[in-house]
Amino acid sequence: MRLVSFLLAAVFASSVLNAAVVEEKITLPNKLGTAVMYYDNAASKPAPAVVVVHEWWGLNDYARKRAKQLAGEGYAAIAVDMYGTGKSTSHPKDAMSFMNAALAEPEKMNARFDAALDILRKQSSVDGSKLFAIGYCFGGAVVLNQARRGLDLAGVASFHGSLGTETKVEPGTIKAKVLVATGGADTMVPAKQVAGFVEEMTTAGVDFELLSFPGVMHSFTNPDSTVLGKKYDMPLGYDAHADQVSWAALMRMLAK
Repeated sequence: MRLVSFLLAAVFASSVLNAAVVEEKITLPNKLGTAVMYYDNAASKPAPAVVVVHEWWGLNDYARKRAKQLAGEGYAAIAVDMYGTGKSTSHPKDAMSFMNAALAEPEKMNARFDAALDILRKQSSVDGSKLFAIGYCFGGAVVLNQARRGLDLAGVASFHGSLGTETKVEPGTIKAKVLVATGGADTMVPAKQVAGFVEEMTTAGVDFELLSFPGVMHSFTNPDSTVLGKKYDMPLGYDAHADQVSWAALMRMLAK
């Protein structure tokens, strides 16, 4: 586990060192909260940009590292705090409380996402016609729902996020290409939910890609998930293969 974590950290460091990555703290308008933006200040032309939405733990180091990794690959990225102003935890009880409070105010979550997207769109280093969103766990569900809103996004990617919805998506509503990566042994995203998602996307005529990894549990992209799962007796587990394959799929989507 320590070796895997070290190797992933090395990947993050390598990506960042290969680019002049700038970190900029952002205050969202209308007292919506905060975000952190990353970009390559040596970029020679406007680049695609990505909104990153965190797991239920909050906007922590992991979410920021993913945004920074994207900047290291040449994409501007903004990690938005869907809980407002810095709430984060490593305890599932607190995470559940934070998440439920956010879900109780869907209009505010949408406003935070819209604000982050607008900030990216206004950057001179960003190609406003190529805006994406990615999310992990709670964040995966958030970005899928932004696509269901019909936002003008080039693509969204959900990593081990909930796939269910109470919103009936009409054909033509979702403009974004959709990438979903899920674990075959993820009890939080059961097979019935995955099947329902496939039916939803197919019926709505969405251009989507589903990656399902046999035997892989929830939170498979986060190196800390195995330790947290054991500590709190939760079905969580990091999987290096699923992490690498799903990230490569994201890179292909962004490149297109």
